[in-house]
Amino acid sequence: MPHPNEAFLPGLFEFLRIPSISTLPEHQPDIRRAAEFVLAELTAAGLSARIIEGEGHPLVYGEWLGAPGKPTLLLYGHYDVQPVDPVDEWISPPFEPTVRNDNVYCRGAVDDKGQTYILLKAVAVTMQRHGRLPVNVRVLIEGEEECGGGHISRYVPAHAAELKADAALICDTEMFAPELPTICTGLRGIVYGEIHVTGARTDLHSGIYGGAAPNPLQAMAEIICAIKDRDGRIQIPGFYDPVAPPSEAERAAWARLPFDEAQYAQHELGAPELVGEPGIPVLERLWARPTFEVHGIRGGFTGEGAKTVIPARAVAKVSCRTVKNQVLETVERQLAEAVKAACPRGVTAEYRHIHSGDGALVDTRHPCVQAAARALTECFGQETVYVRGGGSIPIVAMFEKHLGIPSVMMGFGLPDDNLHAPNEKFHLPNFYRGIDAVIRYFEMLGE
Repeated sequence: MPHPNEAFLPGLFEFLRIPSISTLPEHQPDIRRAAEFVLAELTAAGLSARIIEGEGHPLVYGEWLGAPGKPTLLLYGHYDVQPVDPVDEWISPPFEPTVRNDNVYCRGAVDDKGQTYILLKAVAVTMQRHGRLPVNVRVLIEGEEECGGGHISRYVPAHAAELKADAALICDTEMFAPELPTICTGLRGIVYGEIHVTGARTDLHSGIYGGAAPNPLQAMAEIICAIKDRDGRIQIPGFYDPVAPPSEAERAAWARLPFDEAQYAQHELGAPELVGEPGIPVLERLWARPTFEVHGIRGGFTGEGAKTVIPARAVAKVSCRTVKNQVLETVERQLAEAVKAACPRGVTAEYRHIHSGDGALVDTRHPCVQAAARALTECFGQETVYVRGGGSIPIVAMFEKHLGIPSVMMGFGLPDDNLHAPNEKFHLPNFYRGIDAVIRYFEMLGE
């Protein structure tokens, strides 16, 4: 028997077809279309809504404040998506929603259009059923989450009074396992930038100059290996000093989760084995330890065939995921100093910062968090589990810092949903039950 929420699939698919890639300038018209789509959904649901212009992509704001004395939730999501490269690895076109085995495949399906649409339809259904909401809601949807979030990072501190709420509700995380309702209570922060290495004035012939000319690509490899060793330990002096370990209660709860390292390596990563700091459990490495990762290196000749060149320059895109008690500015300085300290002879090297965002930890005893756990348990029929997430959602720390509110991270993605990768998907039964769970959360919080 079809689920009643299947009626929302045409609207979801319309949303997903908009190629709102925030980092590519040629998609500016699509960004506008996506913002206007969200605006139309909020208005149709009965909220007072508007597009907020500013430097960067537009924000969409809506509100319904007709429940005096009841809690206020700030609903957050983002309508922008990642680029689709490599496009030839997609089984179906990246912006044509395609259903296979109860999953919809499309860029943005789970990150975050599908989950943002859960929030929009939960509000709409509740308003349609009752003509009102059991709680007050403010809605803030952005279009730059995938490219730094500049507009919203300026808007929130400047409009804190207008965004006043008891908690934020964010659907941009995942369930730990299928059928296992999950609330994320912590996220890592991020420091992102580039390492630039420069050698000779111009590219050189390796036959004529090899053996005397400095090679920036070789130097880049040496710098990277000096920052992190073969066992995955970061070698930056003082980097680990402020890192706070998880509590014993958290460690005990994580140990009870249905997690198999071999299955995780084989089926979720598709890797021959796991790597990382020796002696530290995998989930702790993923959620509560800082990282240093290389995302791409460019320089020299990378086309088909041969070209014997010693490049004049090399660039590496790198990031550190940070954890509780690490200060972003300190990590940026440590990274810059480590690059200079590891720079070999014959080249110059520098770290250039691009963006950063704080991590966050949420107290599970907060009544808004506990109500969410009860709603999820009721809708999924299993006890809700609490986990941390290894990724970064900078808005969570921003809401805590400027609005003084926790974020309830009620996610409905699955570990194999291919976020930021080809063949991104969203499990449709989770989409349907996600709407029901958010509606039930509204009701429980308003009781």
